[in-house]
Amino acid sequence: MTVGAPTAAAGPSGTLPYVALGDSYAAGVGAPPYDIDDTCKRSSKGYPALLDPKGRIDLQANATCTGATTTYVRDNLPSELNEDTRLVTLTVGAADLGLSQVLAACTAVPPTGCQTEINRALALLAVPPGGESVLGGRLTDLYAEVADAAPNALIVVTGYPLLFELVQGDPNFDLKAQINSATAALNLTIKTAVESAQKSGVNIVYVDVTEQFEGHGIGSSDDPFINAPGQIPSQEDFHPNAAGYRAYAKAISAAIRDALDRQKQLA
Repeated sequence: MTVGAPTAAAGPSGTLPYVALGDSYAAGVGAPPYDIDDTCKRSSKGYPALLDPKGRIDLQANATCTGATTTYVRDNLPSELNEDTRLVTLTVGAADLGLSQVLAACTAVPPTGCQTEINRALALLAVPPGGESVLGGRLTDLYAEVADAAPNALIVVTGYPLLFELVQGDPNFDLKAQINSATAALNLTIKTAVESAQKSGVNIVYVDVTEQFEGHGIGSSDDPFINAPGQIPSQEDFHPNAAGYRAYAKAISAAIRDALDRQKQLA
């Protein structure tokens, strides 16, 4: 985790006014119950609601939504995201790649069009000589827009967990390894975009959650943090469960503490 500009201080009340942005992994899909009449499927077990049980972080707006792409987030920035905001979290990028389509194709019995879907997703992550990937460009632009809307905020961007535990002898080992590799490539693209934003002066950090989920993926002998697909497909498949969102909150909280400590050292 790397830190750019000095972290924003708490607001006048001593709390950090907070806005949550992002896709289903930010909304809490996979850990019901969801907010009533909420098509975005936001859950009180998602990480935005778990970040500060002591009330020092004031969640002003939860603008997360299942299926959100970088374009959706950019076009639906809430009015609460403003100069008073001191903390923003953002998990986005998987929907741009159509990760759900990749998983649907690759976990069908038998897999149908799996490699085609993986290749299509990876094409958006390919970096041309001297340039940046398609998704990397979208992310960099989005981070700049969020920073413009909330100039006094620390922006905390997360990656995604690797979905599968790889077990030798698993007949689907190679397939699961390809999906994990695609997720790792997505995380690298997000991290690189964050580093690019930092160089331009944006107060932004990247949080890698893979360590928190290590040993708890689908197929784990330990308590899994991710919902395995059932016989009947569900939107909750391949999303964190309640324990997974607690792991997300733990990683994000540690990043916020580190950033605040750095601010004190620079003061």
